[in-house]
Amino acid sequence: MTTSAQVTGAGRGTAERLNVVELRQYTLRAGRRDELLELFDRAFVETQEEVGMAVLGQFRDHDDPDRFVWLRGFPDMAVRQRALTAFYDGPVWAANREQANSTMVDSSDVRLLRPYPADEGFPVPSAARPPVDSPDPDRLVVVTMWFLPSAPQEGIDLIRDGLVTVMGETGPAPLAMLVTETATNTFPRLPVRTGENVAVVVTSYPDANAHRHHAAEVHAHPTARHDLLPKLTRIQSRAPQSIRLRPTGRSLIR
Repeated sequence: MTTSAQVTGAGRGTAERLNVVELRQYTLRAGRRDELLELFDRAFVETQEEVGMAVLGQFRDHDDPDRFVWLRGFPDMAVRQRALTAFYDGPVWAANREQANSTMVDSSDVRLLRPYPADEGFPVPSAARPPVDSPDPDRLVVVTMWFLPSAPQEGIDLIRDGLVTVMGETGPAPLAMLVTETATNTFPRLPVRTGENVAVVVTSYPDANAHRHHAAEVHAHPTARHDLLPKLTRIQSRAPQSIRLRPTGRSLIR
C-alpha cells in the first residue's frame, strides 16, 4: 500500500494530510446522473476545496445507472466543521442547491472514515486535476467494505496485515485502507451512518476483467483461502460489499 499522504493536485486550502474521509453514496432520480455530474464537476470541486476540503473522487456506480458516489477529505474534524459550514452557508451552494437536490432521491448513505494506520493520511495522486469536460478515464475503482463487530480491531488487523499484503502480491496494491471514524459528527446538518464498524479498501484497475481476475487470485491464495478469509467470515457482522465505480473526467482517484 502506498504511504504517500500528499494532497497534491487538490485545491487551495487543503493540508498535506487528510485524516478524515467521507464516502458518500447518492441514489438519484432515474436518468439524471449525468446532469448532477456536470453540475458537480463544474460548480462544486474548486469551490469546496477553496474552503478547506479535498474532493478526492467522483464516480458513476458501474452497476447502477442511478447511483453517484464520491469521496472528500479533511485534515481533521475541526477543519471539517469549518469547511462544511463555509460551503453550505456560502453563495455557490445557495445558487445551485435546488438543481442538485432535485436530482436526488436519497443522499443519506454517508460513512465517516479515517485512514488506517492513522499516520499515513489519505494518499492522493500527484497529477493536476483535469479541467472541466475532460473525458472519463478508462479505469475501474473498487471500494470493498468489510462489516465488523463492535470490537473491530481483530478484523482490521486481519485486513491490514494480511489481506492487503495478499492483494499486493497477486495484483495491484490497494490505494488506501480506511476504518470507521468514531468521533461525533461535527456537522449534524449532514447526517452520517452510525452504529456500524467497517474497514474499507480502495483499489484501482484497468477494467472489470482485471478486477475479476485479481479477486479470483486473492481467493485462491493459500494464506487468504485457508486463514484470512475464514477468520474474517467468522467475525464479520455481515458479508462484505464491493462497489465498482467508474471515475469521472475530473476525479483525482482513478
